[in-house]
Amino acid sequence: MAKDRSDHLFTLVKSLNRSEKRYFKLFVSHHEEMGAKYIRLFEMIEKQNKFDENTILQKETSFEPAQFSNLKAHLYKRLLQSLRQYELEKIEEIQIREMVDYVQLLFNRGLYQQSVDMLGKAHKKVRKTDNLELKLELLKWEKIILNKTVGASFQQRVHRIIEQVEDTNRKINLINKFTNLSVQLNAVYLKTGYIRNDAHYLEIKELFYHNMPEHKEEELSLYEKLNLYRLYVNYYYFTEEMESGYEYAKRWLKLFDKNPELRQSQMDEYLNAINQVMIAEYKLFHYADFMKTRKRLQALNQQTQKIVNENIRYRLLKYVFVHEFNRIFMLGKFNIGVSLLDRIGEDLGKFIARSDEHSRIILFYKIACLYFGNSQYSEALEWINRVQNDENVELREDIHSFTRILSLIAHYELGNMEVIDYYIRSAYRFLLKKGDLNLFQKYILRFLRKLASGFQEEDLIPEFKKLLEQLIPLQSIRYEKRAFIYFDIISWLESKIQHRTVQEVIQEKAKKQILG
Repeated sequence: MAKDRSDHLFTLVKSLNRSEKRYFKLFVSHHEEMGAKYIRLFEMIEKQNKFDENTILQKETSFEPAQFSNLKAHLYKRLLQSLRQYELEKIEEIQIREMVDYVQLLFNRGLYQQSVDMLGKAHKKVRKTDNLELKLELLKWEKIILNKTVGASFQQRVHRIIEQVEDTNRKINLINKFTNLSVQLNAVYLKTGYIRNDAHYLEIKELFYHNMPEHKEEELSLYEKLNLYRLYVNYYYFTEEMESGYEYAKRWLKLFDKNPELRQSQMDEYLNAINQVMIAEYKLFHYADFMKTRKRLQALNQQTQKIVNENIRYRLLKYVFVHEFNRIFMLGKFNIGVSLLDRIGEDLGKFIARSDEHSRIILFYKIACLYFGNSQYSEALEWINRVQNDENVELREDIHSFTRILSLIAHYELGNMEVIDYYIRSAYRFLLKKGDLNLFQKYILRFLRKLASGFQEEDLIPEFKKLLEQLIPLQSIRYEKRAFIYFDIISWLESKIQHRTVQEVIQEKAKKQILG
């Protein structure tokens, strides 16, 4: 097994919970002559903090180096088999796939009526999950068996199968068009971030409406609506039409409320819908609604921790933390956020290690802003540097752009005036290269360059006021106002002018907004 495959084995072992580990040991000991060997290797890997093949071979002389690769490969396969069996009772789709295998085995033995009976049971399960791909697989086997089970209702069966295949194919094709468009939009968003200008907006609008398939929403099936609403949410969030996106996010979540049986079979999508509703409520500052949805998320986290898979557990934990930080940002209680980070401690590193690259960049930036809001500028710079040191600057270019602005302001707060000019030139080159130099950034770079040239203390307040006067109108300009999503520089300037902390200014504004 190659090194990366060894890493796969190691991470798979580490992902198992106590119950799954116990089940695996029982599974291999009952089904394998080499069960003891697999268990021994499993336990040795489990105890390691990092996979070390040499240490294992030195400690366990019964493992032959020449056969070790095969042993690891077989252990990996047995782990997956035991997990499949462990999850069988919980996941309808796995049960249906197993039944399809039984249909094939019975058919191969010429037991056609038993195949038909098994298909009937599988169809009942498919109706509960509405998995269209599995439904199509069952219909395929119905066609194969059809001529072997000719009876009085043969013609009716033929018409029913043909109608269902055509209907299922039509739905699958429409859903594929929705999801293909979603993937296209997401690919552009992951590169550029939010809409930059009119040309960018027209490009995305053309991509969206040119590829949107014809449909009548009121005639769509449940799964077609789920995919349509997710697509609209992605589009409107991307184009920063947050109110429209929020409406579709609520429609998306309402589908799960109207069809509660979907929550278990589509837990990943259910979580995604809750998350998207909360993102809109955070960005629109609908604090009361945000808190209601937050209760739903927290209750789900407590109710399902023991019954969901590792992926869902991680997603739940991620959304609970992310939206707790968003709540802290809304209230301006950055000190509480920093305390929360301290309490998380080592678990934060594990959380980061499990996150995808996009999530990591956003998390690093949010943590940087958290420390900045708490006037801990050195700590803010540490997290800013983690964004800037990321090799993939093609991912979320907007975040990379704004970290450079935040970095400059943090250096100013720390009094590092000797490096400001260098960092301004560096930021300017980066922003020009990315085509992302807007008025917001121009005003700030010009302001910081003035400060770096040497200002007396008594001249600072007028300069802060000038910048504030320049920036306030930008809050109502479509492609400029997005800059204030990343960092509330208005509140920072007001804090400098009023000789207060930025935390105090944001908290005061938050109270006024919440109280109406």
